[in-house]
Amino acid sequence: MLSDSRTNAGIDQISIFRKMRVWDVPGDRTVLMATSGNLAISQSVVHYVNDGLVLPGQDQPRTMKTVRNLFEAAQLVGAAIRTVHRIDGARLEAKDGTGFSVSCLLGGQIAGETPRLFLIYSAGNFIEATAETPYFQIGETKYGKPILDRALRYDLALTQAIKLGLISMDSTLRSNLSVGLPLDLVLYRTDALRLEMHRSIDETDPYFNIIRHQWSGSLQNAFASLSDPVW
Repeated sequence: MLSDSRTNAGIDQISIFRKMRVWDVPGDRTVLMATSGNLAISQSVVHYVNDGLVLPGQDQPRTMKTVRNLFEAAQLVGAAIRTVHRIDGARLEAKDGTGFSVSCLLGGQIAGETPRLFLIYSAGNFIEATAETPYFQIGETKYGKPILDRALRYDLALTQAIKLGLISMDSTLRSNLSVGLPLDLVLYRTDALRLEMHRSIDETDPYFNIIRHQWSGSLQNAFASLSDPVW
């Protein structure tokens, strides 16, 4: 899972806030969540999933550390989004047309089940990744998505997926000022039940600098090698 850390309320109000959350209980669960949209909403959602909410069909509150599986975790995030909407939704939708905007990527593994990945929408509903749909993307998608669509496969090795994700993110960084460094990169391996890596990537990161320059050079070379039009 990979996220940037730039938020803005106009071009003169740009700040750095982490958009990645990790709940890591070694031996029991590793749950990761990246968010996009209104920062105040996403921070409120995190507050509710930490404090606990009662889910449909249950009588005791659940938190991200007590949900029984990733489906319940997605339900919990959805319930938190709907709770925030009940409190703040009308005011947000009435003011300046900003609306109620938040989306989340939720993934990881809880002991007793396989790893899972969900995309959770502003309405609190969600969908799950499959072999045919092996990745989800939220936030500013249009610049980096074509790269993922051309190269990302369900059976791609994690190291290759990291490289591809960083190339995709670099394309977005180059074309959109609302996305910025540092990046948060988290890596989880099946059945590890512990986070393997949480890396902050800024402009001094040697590997990121290597691949962004190599990718740019490769694109220029590929373009130069294409035939010119003859009509």
